[in-house]
Amino acid sequence: MSPTNANFVRTTFLMLIVGTIVLTGIILSSLWLVDRSRETFSYIVHERDIRRASADLLQTLVDAESGQRGFILTQDENFLDIYRKSMANVREHLATVAQLVQGRAIKEERMPTLQRLIESKLEEMAQTVDLTRQDRQDEAIELTKSELGRELMDEIREILNFFRTQSDINVDNGVAEQLKAINQLRWFTIGGGIAILAVMGGAIAIVTQHVRALSNARNEVELLNAGLEERVNERTEDLMRANQEIQRFAYIVTHDLRAPLVNVMGFTAELDTSLKALQTYVLAEGDKLTEDQIKEARLAAAEDLPEAIGFIRSSTKKMDGLINAILKISRDGRRPLKPEPIELKSMLEATSASVHHQISESNGSVQLDVRVPMINTDRFSLEQILGNLFDNAVKYKQPERPLNLAVRIMPEGRNMVRIEVEDNGRGIADEDHERIFELFRRAGQQDKSGEGIGLAHVRSLARNLGGEITVRSRLGSGSTFVLRLPSDLSRIVRS
Repeated sequence: MSPTNANFVRTTFLMLIVGTIVLTGIILSSLWLVDRSRETFSYIVHERDIRRASADLLQTLVDAESGQRGFILTQDENFLDIYRKSMANVREHLATVAQLVQGRAIKEERMPTLQRLIESKLEEMAQTVDLTRQDRQDEAIELTKSELGRELMDEIREILNFFRTQSDINVDNGVAEQLKAINQLRWFTIGGGIAILAVMGGAIAIVTQHVRALSNARNEVELLNAGLEERVNERTEDLMRANQEIQRFAYIVTHDLRAPLVNVMGFTAELDTSLKALQTYVLAEGDKLTEDQIKEARLAAAEDLPEAIGFIRSSTKKMDGLINAILKISRDGRRPLKPEPIELKSMLEATSASVHHQISESNGSVQLDVRVPMINTDRFSLEQILGNLFDNAVKYKQPERPLNLAVRIMPEGRNMVRIEVEDNGRGIADEDHERIFELFRRAGQQDKSGEGIGLAHVRSLARNLGGEITVRSRLGSGSTFVLRLPSDLSRIVRS
């Protein structure tokens, strides 16, 4: 094997090893982040259970106290039934809270005090009920009016509210940790994708260099073809050997860059197996190979590695797009809404101006029918929704006719506003009316660039504003997007 070819083989195998290391790193980092996310999720669920159990305990005590006081004042046995039922549940809820806060030091240290206070409260309520049953209602009422019962409930409520507040803080911290893990996974994926592309680029450069050398050799043969038959034969043999080398090396590169990847957890083992078969075949250095060894090496080069590399590349791109879309929608959900009065006609005119050039090119027009002058909502979200709908109308217009846009805003019910954006574009088939709002889904002819994120983003924004968006459309006849929003978002935010 010539030094050049040996260097080519060494370089190719080095790229195979680098690619395997990168892929292994992506898998290990993904597993670590998944395990970390699972632990954080369990922690969030446990804190949520503490909060719910604390609320149940407090509500049961309140119900018992309501039944107690109702019985003292009216001596109605129905109140006594409520009291007995609640008293039977108090200790069960208390035991549940005590079990859940184990291991939470800041909460666990308050449990003895809470248990003592609840026992005292139960004794106080039982004493007043017994006095009432003994026809000593005045004494029971006097005891109920004393500060003891109120002070006990205040202290119990303070401890349980503390539990709930701490659980809320811990849940918020857990959610922030989950989002951080998702962001880290995104960067791991991007880094791995860049590394894989670098390996592919290096392999392509090496193959290009050898193809260029082959082309130069072929040109030289043609120049000597006039009278140097012997030289032609020599060059022909050189070319044949070079072609065989190129094919063999192309198999190796293809095996690494396009190998089959059935799932993320299994492809490293398959790459390792195929690599061993190729090492035996390519590095034989004159040793006689068995038919099985040759067959195994050729099978690996021809079938296994090409599919794997293609899967890795597409999966990396798809995962990056998915994470970007989720993060984008997640940021929409986490962004604090800022309701403010908005003059709808001015906003629509500004949005129309942003696409005026594209519409005027086709002699199109925009018609506005605004019957609701003002709305109280989040300005940024509404601008994003309208901008996406206008951009889609321009993007999917019919080339053979001018684009006509009609926007109608009208009241709907007592507290809702209906915004309709109608176009005369290419339209949407009936079976795709819901599909277009799904993430990474697109409908109709795929002749326009896009990832299938825009309308999913619009629906996410609309729902964040307490509304909904739907579509009416017929293929070839245009579309009407119907957006329903509350007229005053501040009411929803307060509630």
